[in-house]
Amino acid sequence: MTALSPSLTAEFARLTQALDQLAGRLIANGETGEVASEDVARAMTAVVKLYASKAEREGSLPQPFTANSVTPTEAVVVVSEMLRALDISLFDLAMWYRRGERP
Repeated sequence: MTALSPSLTAEFARLTQALDQLAGRLIANGETGEVASEDVARAMTAVVKLYASKAEREGSLPQPFTANSVTPTEAVVVVSEMLRALDISLFDLAMWYRRGERP
């Protein structure tokens, strides 16, 4: 595995900061309806794939967010839709739940 170049890591950091700021403004201004659902899905897909790849390569699950940055309702809405999209039942989820436990 080759190391990511500093320019790519810096670009990713800039993009994530810009996305965070833009999403915050859209939410604060009540303008989320103006964003194409396909664009949100594309961003979610990219982040989920990157998160899963990072977890698999590093052998542990990085914390995706803090309790102060996402509400329980926001988390459950996203998790529920992810499960529905992949036709994963709560039973299936329970089998995987303990896999990524933190010490």
